[in-house]
Amino acid sequence: MHKGFLVWASALGGLAVALGAFGAHKLKELVPPETVSTFQTGVTYQFYHVFALLAIAMLYAQFPGSLLQWAGRCFIIGVILFSGSLYALTLLKMTGNVGLKGVGIVTPIGGLFFIAGWVCLLLSVLKKG
Repeated sequence: MHKGFLVWASALGGLAVALGAFGAHKLKELVPPETVSTFQTGVTYQFYHVFALLAIAMLYAQFPGSLLQWAGRCFIIGVILFSGSLYALTLLKMTGNVGLKGVGIVTPIGGLFFIAGWVCLLLSVLKKG
């Protein structure tokens, strides 16, 4: 087991539940429906990668190595950049602040980290197979 990834998965999972509840119950009163959808995409991808981090934490006992560590790191960075940028865009819409619209460019960078994490996971398993 990799304790660090378990800690990150637990924290990001709890945060995803809280943000998902906010998105489902309060956010629709504050922003248009398409913005709620954007926010929900962030929550969904955060949850997907919480489960991926949990899997990596458990797989680490069987497949320890730097590739698996990089997979976990990439998932964490991906959540921060991808989901975080979608949350930031929602906050900007909610407050009417238009000064940081460039934050949207961060979203695909976070997506690239997600892809890199999955590739590292694949290579880690293939390398040990």
